[in-house]
Amino acid sequence: MKREPDVITENGNQGLISDVHQLVASYPRVPLTVDCVVFGFDDNELKVLLIESDISIFEGKWTLLGDFVRDNENLDDAAHRIFRERTGMSDIYLEQVRAFSNPGRHPGGRVITIAYCSLVNIHHHTLQKLDNSLHWHGVHDISDMAFDHYDIVQTCYVWLQKRIQEHPLGLNLLPDKFSLRELQNLYEAILGIHLDRRNFRKKFFSMDFLIDTNEYEDDVPHRPGKLYKFDFAKFEKQKRKWTGIDFA
Repeated sequence: MKREPDVITENGNQGLISDVHQLVASYPRVPLTVDCVVFGFDDNELKVLLIESDISIFEGKWTLLGDFVRDNENLDDAAHRIFRERTGMSDIYLEQVRAFSNPGRHPGGRVITIAYCSLVNIHHHTLQKLDNSLHWHGVHDISDMAFDHYDIVQTCYVWLQKRIQEHPLGLNLLPDKFSLRELQNLYEAILGIHLDRRNFRKKFFSMDFLIDTNEYEDDVPHRPGKLYKFDFAKFEKQKRKWTGIDFA
């Protein structure tokens, strides 16, 4: 049975705890993990990177890329380490989304996990590790996953739909040079709606962040479109004034 933390009772400091180490040792020990929801875009479809579960009761089911947080690392460092260990890739954008703390989410006992979201250009970032059948899945093709990972994916998908209208992070899923058709296909795939072609282009041009490369698509089955780049340097200077993209 754990001792209660020592309490100072002299010099008017009654009720103050003197031994902070003993205090922390008296806390319940709940494991903390990080799960990475990695989105990619391929063939005009939003995809998520999953790995086959290595737990027997979840045999044949898919899970997110996750692991425990070490005692000597913060959450962001843990997320990048886990992503690197699972995929072999580094220098990837990751953003913390939220915690999942349902006491029954893990069959082995209480485990709290923090979900991180990443956007990866599938064609520019090659998976360096293929352990446990690491594989891309269409977001709308998955239904049953291990733990509560399906709910985590859906939560991060809703987060992404909102986030790409606040910040141009969705462009991380496109090549450095892209056509307006590719740009619109990306937003339609993520938002799950059809966007009017004329209004969509008008909105993006009005933001004045697109750089005309004076180049055109090649080896495409349709009329080649102009290629553009996004002016991230200009966006960084003006982002405080930027109110996002309203597709209504």
